[in-house]
Amino acid sequence: MRILCLNVVFILLVSSLQAQSKSSGSSGYQTALGVKVWDGGGISLKHFVNGNNALEFIGYFWRQGVRITGLYEIHGPINGAAGLQWYIGPGAHIGFYNTRNGDRSFIGIDGVLGLDYKFKGAPINMSLDWQPSFEFGDNRGFVGSWGGLGIRYTF
Repeated sequence: MRILCLNVVFILLVSSLQAQSKSSGSSGYQTALGVKVWDGGGISLKHFVNGNNALEFIGYFWRQGVRITGLYEIHGPINGAAGLQWYIGPGAHIGFYNTRNGDRSFIGIDGVLGLDYKFKGAPINMSLDWQPSFEFGDNRGFVGSWGGLGIRYTF
């Protein structure tokens, strides 16, 4: 399963690089690839599709399973703080978890609220966000513990 997830992330990265334009959005970068950490680790790929609108794909991996999340993020500048932006948006996920009752798959809807910072003169981007979600299925529901600290290389 992990190999499949890594292949999906790789394909998305290659597709994103081929479609990348030479100009960057108001964020100061067009595409960023790196890690996201919280209660586990993940791979994060963020790509601005136009102006202040970005897509972020995250593959979380931890001892209880794998979760693939896609987010649509709307960014806005924070006045007086060059390189710093807020962002908000909707998304969805699919998770493959090892539970007390056996292995299960779940789908859900997500939201995201966060801050994004691009270092001037360096190809580094950092973000901190909260990703509340709602999972559908037996013994599922609201989950408020997702999100993380992202550290990415920009290009």
